[in-house]
Amino acid sequence: MKRYVDTSIKQSEITPREIFEDRRQLIKNAAAGAFGLPLATWFSREAFAETASYGGAKLKTTTDSIYSTKEALSSYKDVTSYNNFYEFGTDKAEPALRSGTLQIRPWTLSVEGLVKKPMSFDIDDLLKLAPIEERIYRLRCVEGWSMVIPWDGYPLSRLLAQVEPLGSAKFVEFVSLADRKQMPGLSDPVLNWPYREGLRLDEAMNPLTLLTLGLYGEQLPKQSGAPIRIVVPWKYGFKSAKSIVKIRLVDQQPVTSWNQAAAREYGFYSNVNPSVDHPRWSQANERRIGDGRGIFSPKIKTEIFNGYGSQVASMYTGMDLKKYF
Repeated sequence: MKRYVDTSIKQSEITPREIFEDRRQLIKNAAAGAFGLPLATWFSREAFAETASYGGAKLKTTTDSIYSTKEALSSYKDVTSYNNFYEFGTDKAEPALRSGTLQIRPWTLSVEGLVKKPMSFDIDDLLKLAPIEERIYRLRCVEGWSMVIPWDGYPLSRLLAQVEPLGSAKFVEFVSLADRKQMPGLSDPVLNWPYREGLRLDEAMNPLTLLTLGLYGEQLPKQSGAPIRIVVPWKYGFKSAKSIVKIRLVDQQPVTSWNQAAAREYGFYSNVNPSVDHPRWSQANERRIGDGRGIFSPKIKTEIFNGYGSQVASMYTGMDLKKYF
């Protein structure tokens, strides 16, 4: 396994080792807000990224690349305590409280369907497949809130290249784990389990679509979709399937969970679009989670494609985005 070093960091900017000897306690204090919100965010980000390691693979930061936003990061505490993961409950706080039952090793991800080489991967296989990179993406949800999160992974296209999609493959379906023994939220019939999501093949192959294995330089917390999830930053958050066990390449648009449950409210594409309202609320604005003001937080104007239009808009040329929402 190669080791990756961010050569853009000057030796004089590296924090002395002795300062971070008690790194874990420092991070806990920061996440708890003991240093105040601005410093807590900085300490969490720097301390986690400094020692990031995934099965021996070092984190290769790409924060200055075209993929990463320059916006201020959300705090680690907010990112890991305010989650949509209905397999552990419909309240935003429940996944963090109830996901301890999730067993993330051993874990197998199968990739099958219209491919030349169907394959199965365990976590170590995925870690060895490509260098882990950090991408700072904004996650925008239909409820009107957003976060800015340093995700760790690599483009999904690198995984799909291993199985060699056939020319007849047009879509990619993601299937999440559904185990009632591990996931207490499955007793709630709010959705038809297991959770299913999907992308068009060109969307899945876009370099922004991330096969995600961590955040803040650490392996994914269980409430954030451990051990494997997808992050699709120009779409609403529910398109980023969590705790994935199967990826299938198919020739027809797959049935997806939220579209099946409420097609009028949740389209297959679900691109972030301020001009297409949810039937029950406007999508023109959003609020950033974690600024301490809750519903009194200032509204931010929502950007088309969540600000990633230069990388993804060409995939939808000629499409009526109000019809294909």
